[in-house]
Amino acid sequence: MTSRCRSHRRDQGQALVEFSLAITVFLVLVVAVFDLGRGIYTYNGVAEAARELGRITATHLGSPVGNSAATTARLAALQAITPGLGTPTYACVDITGAGASCASGNYVRVTTTAPYSPVSFLGMLAPVTLGASSTVQIP
Repeated sequence: MTSRCRSHRRDQGQALVEFSLAITVFLVLVVAVFDLGRGIYTYNGVAEAARELGRITATHLGSPVGNSAATTARLAALQAITPGLGTPTYACVDITGAGASCASGNYVRVTTTAPYSPVSFLGMLAPVTLGASSTVQIP
């Protein structure tokens, strides 16, 4: 075998090793980007759920607060599209945020949460609970 042929084989082996190192880093970054996107989607769903439930609850208070048919139906729809969306908490508050009666002019505060567990190398972190709160004035 000539030295030229051996040199060509070494070049091919070197290219294979370099490719395997580069593709590993590239795939880890791609998976991390998708994982971050999933986290942003979950947080957006939690925040939107708090806003929607706040608007609906302010107009359909129910007894106890948040127990109206409209609020329950919307919560079921939001839980279907937001992964892990839990049961929200409802409270009637005044302008300062202190507890108050559910009367016109006061506010309804809705707080929602959902767990998020990264699946990529970010998964080494503990699961995170994403939460959002919305305060809407009672008409």
